[in-house]
Amino acid sequence: QVQLAESGGGLVQPGGSLTLSCAASGSIFSAYVMAWYRQAPGKQRELVASITRGGNTNYAESVKGRFTLSRDNAKNTVYLQMNSLNYEDTAVYYCMRDQLGVVYWGAGTQVTVSS
Repeated sequence: QVQLAESGGGLVQPGGSLTLSCAASGSIFSAYVMAWYRQAPGKQRELVASITRGGNTNYAESVKGRFTLSRDNAKNTVYLQMNSLNYEDTAVYYCMRDQLGVVYWGAGTQVTVSS
C-alpha cells in the first residue's frame, strides 16, 4: 500500500500563490508517475499536472505558465507551485500516484480563490 499525504491548500486572493505538497510513503517503487488532479463543485475531476520519476512534466492548458510541478525523489514528494491563481482554480486538489499500473489517491486538499 502507498499513502499520500497532501498539504498546502487554503484560501488565497485572486492573483495570489500557493504551493501544494504530496508526500508518498509505504510500498514505494522507483517507477512511478505522480500527478495533481482537481475537482470543482459540479464538475468532473481533471488532470492539472503530472510528472514522471525522470522529471518529464505535462500540464493542463488552463494552468500552463502559471503552475509548476516538481519532485524530490529522495523525499518521495512532489510540489505544485501555483501562481496567478484565479476563481476558476477553486477546487479540491487530489494527489495521485500511478505505481506500476496501480493508482493511489490522496484525500484531497481544498484550494479556494476568493476576494
